[in-house]
Amino acid sequence: MSLLKRIERQKQEAVLRESDDMQELRVRRPAIPPSRDAYMDLKTRIQNKLIADLDPTMDVTKTDEVRRTIEEMFNNILTEEQNVLSRAERKRLFQQIVAEILGLGPLEPFMADPTISEVMVNGAKNIYVERQGKIERTNATFESDEHLMRIIERIVAPLGRRIDESSPYVDARLQDGSRVNAIIPPISLVGPTLTIRKFFRIPLTVEKLVEFGTVTPEAMEFLKACVMARLNIVVSGGTGTGKTTFLNVLSGYIPGDERIVTIENAAELQLRQEHVVTLESRPPNIEGRGEVSIRDLVVNSLRMRPDRIVVGECRGAEAFDMLQAMNTGHEGSMTTVHANNTRDALARMENMILMAGMELPHRAIREQITGAMDLVIQLERLRDGSRRVITITEIQGMEGDTIIRSDIFKFEQTGLEDGRIIGMLRSTGLRPKFMEKIEAADIHLPPSIFGIGQRSRF
Repeated sequence: MSLLKRIERQKQEAVLRESDDMQELRVRRPAIPPSRDAYMDLKTRIQNKLIADLDPTMDVTKTDEVRRTIEEMFNNILTEEQNVLSRAERKRLFQQIVAEILGLGPLEPFMADPTISEVMVNGAKNIYVERQGKIERTNATFESDEHLMRIIERIVAPLGRRIDESSPYVDARLQDGSRVNAIIPPISLVGPTLTIRKFFRIPLTVEKLVEFGTVTPEAMEFLKACVMARLNIVVSGGTGTGKTTFLNVLSGYIPGDERIVTIENAAELQLRQEHVVTLESRPPNIEGRGEVSIRDLVVNSLRMRPDRIVVGECRGAEAFDMLQAMNTGHEGSMTTVHANNTRDALARMENMILMAGMELPHRAIREQITGAMDLVIQLERLRDGSRRVITITEIQGMEGDTIIRSDIFKFEQTGLEDGRIIGMLRSTGLRPKFMEKIEAADIHLPPSIFGIGQRSRF
C-alpha cells in the first residue's frame, strides 16, 4: 500500500475515530482519569495533524529520513499546542505516534527487544510475549479491537492479502521477515488475535546452541559429518521447539559449491552459501486462484538441478514428493515435521504420504520412509523453557512391518536446580550403521564420540 493511500485511509479513520471517541467520552468520561483523558486527547490531535501534513510522496522505505521529518513536525505541533510535557513524556508520546503512523502501534517496543522471540495478542487488552522460552503477560494494550484491526490490516494489505468475515484468518510476513498469523471474529471469540514469530537478522550459530545447552559439541561434530556425507535428515519437534533454527544451523554445513533449493511457507531460513535458490509458497488470491503449494514447489524443484532440497516444513502431501526426491538421487536433503517424538515423526510421515492419495499398503509406505530417511533429530522445549535436542536417531530399516530405529544420542536429565533442568545429550555407545557412508566421504570421526571404549550410561 502506497504512503498516499495509507495517509488518506488514516485521515478517514482519524475523522471517524475522533467522532466515535468524542461520543464515547460523553458517555464514559466519569470513568476515565482526567490525566489519561488529556494525554490521549493530545496524542489524537497531534497524530491527526501529522497525518494531514505529511507529504504523500515521501519514500517510506527510508525509515530514518521519514522519522526525522515526523520528529521535526512533531516538535512544531507540540510548540503550537503549548503543552508542558516532561522529557520522558515527550519521548513516550513521540514513540507512540511514530509507531501508530509507520509501525505496529503498542507492539513496536516488543519487536525491537532482542530478548523476545514471539508476540501474542489475544484481543485488544491482552498482549503476551515469549522471552527465553517463557511466556509472560505485558502491561501494553490496544485502545480497542478496532485499533488492533487497523494494525492487522496494515500488515496484510501491502502483501495483497485480505482479512474479513469471509476470510477470517491469514498468514503473512513482515518486511523484516517475521512470520505473522492473524485470526478475527467470528472465528476468534476473544476478538482479533495476532501472533508474530520474530525473525532475527543474525542467525544462531553452533557455538550459541552449545552455549545454551541445546546440543553438545560432540553431537554437532557428528551431525556435521552427517550433513557433509549427504545423509537425509528430518528435524522433528513440537511448536516453538526451534526446528527451523536448528535446520538453519545444519544447513550451514552444506558445502558452498553445491546448488541448494529451499522451499518454505514463509521464508525463514538464512543460508549463507552463495548458490541458494529460495522459493516461497503462495496462498490463493481473493478469487480463489493462483495458489502455489509446497508440493508444487517440491515437484518443480526437481527440474531445477538441485544438489540439495531443504523444505522448511512438511505438513501434507508434499512429504511423498520429498521422500521420492530423497530416494532418487537428491541425497543430503533436509526438512522438519511437527511431532512429539521420533516414533510419532515416522507415523506422521506415513500419514502425510496417505494424504497424497497414494493407495499403497502400509509396508510399502514404510519402506519408502526407511529408504529415504537416515536420521531424525528430536527437539523438545522442556518445563523450564529451555530447548534441547532430546534424541538423535538412526533409521536402520525394516523388520517385518516395523521400522527399526536406534538412538545414537539421548538426553539424560541429572537434576533440577533453581527451577532449571540439569542434563546433557550423551552418546548411547552405539555406532550407526551408516558410518560406512560417512567414511566413504573421507570423514573420520573418533570412536570416543560414540562412547566406544567408555561405559555406556544407557
